[in-house]
Amino acid sequence: MIRRMGEAVMADMRYTQRPGAYAILLRGADILLTHQAEPVPEFQLPGGGIDPGESPLAALHRETFEETGWRLARPRRLGAFRRFTYMPEYDLWAEKVCHIYLAHPVLRHGPPSEAGHNAVWMPADLAVDHLANDGDRMFLRALIA
Repeated sequence: MIRRMGEAVMADMRYTQRPGAYAILLRGADILLTHQAEPVPEFQLPGGGIDPGESPLAALHRETFEETGWRLARPRRLGAFRRFTYMPEYDLWAEKVCHIYLAHPVLRHGPPSEAGHNAVWMPADLAVDHLANDGDRMFLRALIA
């Protein structure tokens, strides 16, 4: 059973399943986050949707690179959580199944290629309070405890 985090499920709403892969990228006491400017400014774990036919690890590498400009190595799956949310950029009510990985940031190749994203290094203990969703906070909090 995958733990549900965040907003309550609306019984009358039809949700589209949207699996995703997200990275906790630690360097010493700091974590690499992405800051997404639109539709609501927020800090997030780098990552995103798994495209049809794509593996979770391929999505993790692709999305992390697009949102941060960094390559990662040695991903290890920590677990997953579900959250039900509206995704305004897609005009979609989604059941997001978020697969969380711990990985190592290896090399920055340049700025993020995904518009509206900025790579931000932040102390991990501070990031727990700045991450936008409960599931990301839960995994980071458990990791640094």
